[in-house]
Amino acid sequence: MGNRVYFDWNATTPLRDEARRAVSDALYLPGNASSVHAEGREARKWIENARAAVAKAVGTVPLNVVFTSGGTEANALALAPNLRRDAGPAVERLVVSAIEHASVLSGGRFLPNQMEKVRVTPAGVVELDHLRELLRDRPPALVSVMLANNETGAIQPIAEVAEIVHAAAGLLHVDAIQAFGKIALDMAKTGADLLTLSAHKIGGPKGVGALVLSEGVSGLEPLLRGGGQELSRRAGTENVAGIAAFGAAAAAAMAALPAEGGRLGTLQERLEHGLRMTPDVIVFSDSVERLPNTTLFTVSGLKAETAVIGFDLAGIAVSSGSACSSGKVQPSHVLEAMGFEPDIARGAVRLSMGWSTRDADVDRCLEAWRKLAGNLLKGQRRNTA
Repeated sequence: MGNRVYFDWNATTPLRDEARRAVSDALYLPGNASSVHAEGREARKWIENARAAVAKAVGTVPLNVVFTSGGTEANALALAPNLRRDAGPAVERLVVSAIEHASVLSGGRFLPNQMEKVRVTPAGVVELDHLRELLRDRPPALVSVMLANNETGAIQPIAEVAEIVHAAAGLLHVDAIQAFGKIALDMAKTGADLLTLSAHKIGGPKGVGALVLSEGVSGLEPLLRGGGQELSRRAGTENVAGIAAFGAAAAAAMAALPAEGGRLGTLQERLEHGLRMTPDVIVFSDSVERLPNTTLFTVSGLKAETAVIGFDLAGIAVSSGSACSSGKVQPSHVLEAMGFEPDIARGAVRLSMGWSTRDADVDRCLEAWRKLAGNLLKGQRRNTA
């Protein structure tokens, strides 16, 4: 699209070359992966190779990976009553953090009266004492806390959450979709019983995701019934090309992660230093550990829709928060949960970077912001004159 700069990687990433090649090659496979003939076995091989790559990326075994149509389906599949670990009790209710993605806040297969929300701090981190309170002396719960927030980038204390949940005989679901490929992820270290992933956040294609189960978790009821695909955990003929590309993207993301995390962190510092040259800029969750590629910011009086359009006219793609709600004129539920007033929550702009982002892109973004901010401040001075 010409000389444009992309700062909306948290919404979706460009397709990696490795994933593009996998899609192209896999599309030529004629066989159904459930067939026993040679063509079917070849298709099956591509799926199982991808399953192994995704499993390796999160530190588990391939048998625990269930492929889905994306992150939303993976979350819906995970959020269900009657899950249990080993011989433990089945979960009867759902506890979610107030800053979860909409696909988690919808509650999956739990009824509204079976759900409760955990508060977060003004920095956007789960209040552990409130979580303890919601679990104390109550029926076992499935608790859902994302590893990193898709809007602020704030990283949650998942290991501590897991300890609290397991002490109360509950299970922990971790939406790792936004964190995957940006920070190191080991399922055992997180303590997650269920983990969800999405291909298009790491350079894979849209429309492919995964639910990863830990050892000993049982009681998973499929959303889609019919054939016995995915060990009867998700019926339907597999999307061989999409799954193959997911595996290729996962392998590429893991190989690049050690160097990429530090590089993006340096760019984030450069970007936020430039933003703070504007008086009274708020960078959300800047007091806690965040993803190295994510900056959510605002300034008093800013309208996010106006800013997004202004950036777009300058050739820069940014977001007004989560891509699933950025088309709606409403405050960020994440910022409202953090205690910000609707006028502030309605004015937040998200800048997110990726592997092709360079210093020159940051400089161009800051140049566009200085012009937008200058016009905003001029307008504010006229209104107060």
